[in-house]
Amino acid sequence: MPCSGSDYERLKQEHQIYSDLARTLTSTLDLSEVLRIIMEKVETLLKPRSWSLLLMEEDGRHLHFEIAVGPSAQTLAGSRLSVGEGIAGWVAQNGRSVLLEDASADERFCSRFDEASRFTTRSIICVPMKIGERVVGVIELINRMEETAFTDLDMRALETLAEYGAIAIQNAALFDRAQRLVITDDHTSLYNCRHLYDTLDQELARARLSGHEVAMVFFDLDHFKRVNDTHGHLRGSKVLREVGHLLRRQERPGVIPFRYGGDEFVVLLPGSSKDEGLAFAGNLRRLINETTFLADEGIDLHITASFGVASYPGDASDQVGLLGYADIAMYRVKESTRDAIAAA
Repeated sequence: MPCSGSDYERLKQEHQIYSDLARTLTSTLDLSEVLRIIMEKVETLLKPRSWSLLLMEEDGRHLHFEIAVGPSAQTLAGSRLSVGEGIAGWVAQNGRSVLLEDASADERFCSRFDEASRFTTRSIICVPMKIGERVVGVIELINRMEETAFTDLDMRALETLAEYGAIAIQNAALFDRAQRLVITDDHTSLYNCRHLYDTLDQELARARLSGHEVAMVFFDLDHFKRVNDTHGHLRGSKVLREVGHLLRRQERPGVIPFRYGGDEFVVLLPGSSKDEGLAFAGNLRRLINETTFLADEGIDLHITASFGVASYPGDASDQVGLLGYADIAMYRVKESTRDAIAAA
């Protein structure tokens, strides 16, 4: 049976949209940009009154609204739902698409978002974004602009668009993993020395423009050779890994930890003064002193560290100076009392 004129125009439009998305996927690894374009294509082709794209969180038990468009968008922004909750949660849990003419009559429907936004959901298409058999997200469309229900043809088109979304997520994840391998120390999972120099360049340039300070904490584990000599190099390596995990727990905006080399570590504090750097070093010294290392092997090892603190622009005007002054301060402690903090 030949296509009608409207069917032909729709197929032509779909083909153009898929071609545009294919080009986008080969030209950028910016996930947010690709997902934004996908949702623009959804609007053009399927004309929903409200629609959203939800991404699976790392725990595999929750979804969050990455993109929400329509009358309820402001309410949905930043919201989460559990896998299995509502139509979107069911789709994420089962990995199968859902098409409903009357969503409110379906036992899986969850009304809490309608109640919060004073929106009335009628028809729904909800499809999974999958990498292999793993669901990484969900696209949900609610109510057509034309007061008619969505169709099987709409659902098939949305499933194809969701495939492009899944490819974008996979590409971004692979790129992010490759980037992490380049800038991360394999042993401690902290950023490596190469990334320290790149980050210093960026943060000092930003500080020059903004007038902010940058503090640096440089520290070295005390008598670490004794750990290796007493407990062996494998356990010594494990201590370094445990120190790395301890530092990762301190990581947050404005606190960037690095393994500088051997048993030396650096923490960069953009936007912090020298006094704030000294306070951070004090807390970190206490935390290291109170931590029992190699506890899971029944060794109950306690270690200390020597700290040096310097800041830009008070102590140094560039990255070489900042590292150098923090290192010199640390060695003053190393060559005297150890287990203490010195300022440049």
